[in-house]
Amino acid sequence: MTDLKQTLGTWQLLAFGVAGVVGASWIYTNSAFFDLYGAGGVLIGLAIGVALAACIASAYSRFTAVFPRAGGEVVFAYATLGRGASFLTGWMLLGAYVSSLAFYVTAFGYLLGNFFPWMNTIPLYTINDETVYLPVLAVGVVLTLVYFTLNWFSVKIGAQVQLLMFLAIIAGGLALAVTGFAAGSPGNLVPAFGPEAAPFADTMRFVIPGMTFLAGFGLVAVLAEDARIAPAKTGRLVVLTVLLAGGFYLLVLLATAWVLPWQEVAAMDLGTVDAFRAAGFPALGAVAYLIAVLGLLTSFLGLFVACSRVMVAMGRAGLLPSALAAVHPRRGTPHIALVFVTVITLALGWLGPGAVTWFLDTGGIYLGVVWIAVTLAYYRAPRRYPQVRGATSRWENALPGIGAAGALFVIVLALLPGTGSSLVWPAEYIILLAWLALGFVLYLGGARKPDAEALQSLTGSTAAGADRRGGHEG
Repeated sequence: MTDLKQTLGTWQLLAFGVAGVVGASWIYTNSAFFDLYGAGGVLIGLAIGVALAACIASAYSRFTAVFPRAGGEVVFAYATLGRGASFLTGWMLLGAYVSSLAFYVTAFGYLLGNFFPWMNTIPLYTINDETVYLPVLAVGVVLTLVYFTLNWFSVKIGAQVQLLMFLAIIAGGLALAVTGFAAGSPGNLVPAFGPEAAPFADTMRFVIPGMTFLAGFGLVAVLAEDARIAPAKTGRLVVLTVLLAGGFYLLVLLATAWVLPWQEVAAMDLGTVDAFRAAGFPALGAVAYLIAVLGLLTSFLGLFVACSRVMVAMGRAGLLPSALAAVHPRRGTPHIALVFVTVITLALGWLGPGAVTWFLDTGGIYLGVVWIAVTLAYYRAPRRYPQVRGATSRWENALPGIGAAGALFVIVLALLPGTGSSLVWPAEYIILLAWLALGFVLYLGGARKPDAEALQSLTGSTAAGADRRGGHEG
């Protein structure tokens, strides 16, 4: 089985991880968040969400150091929990990734439509009260094909593009923070809750969106086989991804509540964008919108690459057709998996945001299942792979369990009607059940590999996950 080509360095992995997490809508919808939860609820709730995600990331970190292989969670689950759990983990990951990719196909065009009204012309069809326009769809198709081309020849090319966009996002965020703190006042932040608010309840209600803000932090683990740095260092980058992305969110949101009274921002339409415009910095309002555009582009690219690596892992284990595991002998890229990701993205993307939002909303459940599976694998690991846990204290070992409890909370709130985070009845419940049913059929009908052979394919030449780069330190 041919390995993927090792081309990604530290900065490229961080760019995929952090910029893949930082999305688009948070920067112009935070006015609605402030209105619902207060600035205090948003900032404290997000900080708690970051902490919970970091707890789960600690399990990812240790696994990645031992199993630096494509597919991340698929490998971890197979090595410790077996074939069924590995399939469920991979299938849930694909559900979350594919939903987001399909959404990005038209979301980019709609973002551009705020600056270029001609984007919203030539209507094609309407699904779920959302009209899909020809220019919007065309831009999304072209973008998808560009990402496919970038990664067809080498993931390093796509990584360099990702790194440039990542640096632009960081520069823009720092500009907002410096100006917001210099021109604003701490008095704009207090009182941090509205007069009729329930501070504790509002804070806890935002923990769930806060955790979903960090969705995608496992990108580094999924891309570990593409890395040319020591696995131990790759593992540490998983946790660093959560902390940097969470810190970036908190910095920009705090600056937004600092530059103007947050109650004023809560009444605006475009959150940070409108806040800086109203504060007398129209150029920075444009920078905030640019961060949204770049955040969408980086999330799209990161998930596009990661989705292909999950397919590679599932193909290696015989959980999906083995052709998906093929690696081009010269380029070292998973060419068949990349084609498949492109086809699925375009096949669902044309439905537009009205329909794709139904798929997207189930993503929180999919990711919650994945996080719980990785945590269970972590606690099961010492039976076969004691090096995963290593010499850790009881407190360190408890961290993934704390994060998994938060993930379980996400799932329960989504499945229970009337919680404010519930799935839309009946469309999203039907989609969830259909995705699970399709996975069950594929699992039963797949060509089953012997476990030893599948594990060998997943973990490489040494099933114990020895470092193929000659050491665990770097």
